[in-house]
Amino acid sequence: MLARSQIWRPSSRLARLYSTTKAGNGTAVVLFNMGGPSTVDETHDFLLRLFSDRDIIPLPFQEYAAKFIAKRRTPKIAEHYREIGGGSPIRRWSEFQAQEACKLLDKISPQTGPHKPYVAFRYANPLTDYTYERLMEDGITRAVAFSQYPQFSYSTTRSSINELQRCQERIDPEKKVQWSFINRWPTHPGLIKTFVSHIKAQLDQYSEADRSKVVLLFSAHSLPMEIVNQSDPYVAEVSATVYAVMQQLQFSNPYRLVWQSQVGPKPWLGAQTQKTAVQLEKQGAKGAIVVPIAFTSDHIETLHEVDIEMREALKNPEFLKRAESLNGDPMFIEAMADLVKAHLENDTAKLIESGAAIQDYDLYVK
Repeated sequence: MLARSQIWRPSSRLARLYSTTKAGNGTAVVLFNMGGPSTVDETHDFLLRLFSDRDIIPLPFQEYAAKFIAKRRTPKIAEHYREIGGGSPIRRWSEFQAQEACKLLDKISPQTGPHKPYVAFRYANPLTDYTYERLMEDGITRAVAFSQYPQFSYSTTRSSINELQRCQERIDPEKKVQWSFINRWPTHPGLIKTFVSHIKAQLDQYSEADRSKVVLLFSAHSLPMEIVNQSDPYVAEVSATVYAVMQQLQFSNPYRLVWQSQVGPKPWLGAQTQKTAVQLEKQGAKGAIVVPIAFTSDHIETLHEVDIEMREALKNPEFLKRAESLNGDPMFIEAMADLVKAHLENDTAKLIESGAAIQDYDLYVK
């Protein structure tokens, strides 16, 4: 384990010089995410990788339990993917977001360009090791790992960084690729602005008399309580995003922070999104808008769990609306590019010296 003094933090001048002189053939912008199966046939392998990861779902006898659960759940989940078009759109959106952000970065930050887009998924193609090999083949020496989990969690962000470290040890033992990390951005102004815009677009569908009475359900992927109880910062950072959005909305509506996608019998973080929506309908609320506050693009949790399953649980499906996901919104793309630009220019650019391990970086630099 490295001592804190061993982590290199360049001065502002040196950081800019490093970005300019060490970029070589450009700066790679690598979007990290959990991912999702792009085709129905990829569903089993996706689930097997997911349930095999102790960082996200710790299970007794993990290897055997993961195989059992993946085999048992594959038919049902595969059918869900068929119902939303034959696979998850998250790869398509992630590749689009990376490409468009890099085009914009070439214009607003030419000194760190050309910027080259990559996507690395934890459980689906393109997997992290595949993307790392591409970086090596392309001769990349400077890369920004850009987490698409705006709110940091041990089970998502750290899991992806841990996987990146394992890939580095296997594929890049000489550490030819110099990494820096954007590992949390829960209150970035551009992110908040985009959420607010999408919420207002849904609120505008209600009459002026009812609009302020509609309940906003900020929904994030839940976590097992055993992870929450390890002081995972995820809950606090999701809450920070929600509060920043409500500030911009001037607290115009009642709102709740709710959680979705629980799996298995163990206790998970609540209250559950679907149960809350059902309760609000019974209580006579004017309506509810689900805001996917921890997701940067559509995937099965929005397209099936919210749009299909939650609406089916209601007496009046029209009671529940959903704010559009961030997807390809130019406002969001601009926010991504702004965040990377600021990161590259910042005098705490968090570059790792050649001898520093990615995992050590994650432990000491937050």
